[in-house]
Amino acid sequence: MSATPQAPRVRDLAILAIPTIVVGIGSAVMLWLLDLAAESLHGVIWESVPDAIGIGPDAPIWIFTVLTLTGAAVGAAVWLLPGHGGPDSALGELDAPPPKLMALPSLALVVVLGLAGGVSLGPENPIIGINTALTIALLAKVAAKIPTRLAATLAMAATIGALFGTPVAAALVLTGAVAAVRGGGSLWDKLFLPLAAAGAGAITMHVLGGSSLAFALEPMDGVEAIDLLSGTVIAVVAAVVGLIGVYLLPILHRFFHSMRNPLIYTTLGGALLGVLGIIGGPVTLFKGLDETGELLTNPDDFSIGQLALFAAVKLVALVIAAAAGFRGGRVFPIVFIGTALGLLAYHLVPDIPISLSVACAVLGITLVATRDGWIGIFLGAAIVGDTTVLPLLCVIVLPVWLVVTKAPEFIAHEAPEPSKEVAS
Repeated sequence: MSATPQAPRVRDLAILAIPTIVVGIGSAVMLWLLDLAAESLHGVIWESVPDAIGIGPDAPIWIFTVLTLTGAAVGAAVWLLPGHGGPDSALGELDAPPPKLMALPSLALVVVLGLAGGVSLGPENPIIGINTALTIALLAKVAAKIPTRLAATLAMAATIGALFGTPVAAALVLTGAVAAVRGGGSLWDKLFLPLAAAGAGAITMHVLGGSSLAFALEPMDGVEAIDLLSGTVIAVVAAVVGLIGVYLLPILHRFFHSMRNPLIYTTLGGALLGVLGIIGGPVTLFKGLDETGELLTNPDDFSIGQLALFAAVKLVALVIAAAAGFRGGRVFPIVFIGTALGLLAYHLVPDIPISLSVACAVLGITLVATRDGWIGIFLGAAIVGDTTVLPLLCVIVLPVWLVVTKAPEFIAHEAPEPSKEVAS
């Protein structure tokens, strides 16, 4: 009989906590710098230049022009720059293999361009890749005893903590993966270092003034039996809406990439995003975090038709942005779509508590995008700021999981990278 692996020693955990906290701080700083660069460029594109030429930033011609030029700029970078803008975000999840170091500058550039230009993708996939690649490379030089797999886990945990402003999200995301790893010690022995990295990342982002999920809706007065039924229906409907994007993404990905040259298909994608931006308005542009806050701050200011339009346009924009070669994550846009769907359900049936409606819609569509029940429950509760919904979400997630578990993942099918063929 083989010996049972020993649990990590307290001394080892304490020593490793030092580079772990450094990883957390560094990962948050990298995210903050990326956001800062995108916000600075955003100010130029959407404020300074329109003011200088005497046009409104929400003018249809300006939205179309900016998105089309953003597509052309991203396409040129993916085609011509070393590293080709890193891996295609449509082909991977948050834990995808990190890009090569030579690809990091071009990846950072195309992410900044997309965030500033109004593309409906978030920074999560690329920044996790950037931080993971840098962490593995740096720890290999200064702390070679830290395994590559652990270094990647620390970078991912730190970045997730920074992205959502709390280590709780990282703990929930990593619990399943960590528990599946064979080895001695309790679950919390394995989560100790990732949580230290996530906590350091979250605190650093707060110190730097980064954005976080800090919304609140009118809380539920209590829990009734009917809430379980209505919440389940809303979550399932939101999941079905998300599945539309799941089935469209690989089809559109093949269509765009059949054009071979990224300058062509990403420019076309940018033009289509411009048209969608005109249809849906400025609230449907960008990654969606600030725009989610706009919906939640004034939930009664939007009609049923507007909310349906916002959700539909954002879903199509997300799929086109991912399929057309833009680099970015899908979580923040998905949360916006879920919020719009939740508010839509609330307007249709006002007797449903607004916090329950939004939380369940976010849970349903997030489960489709991430295939992770923990992160779906976390985002559903965090987005409304009401802990009363937690026990309901923990039950509602079960039937929703039955709906999505056998469906394809929200990624495109693996294919050769056309940009490398063109560039070579």
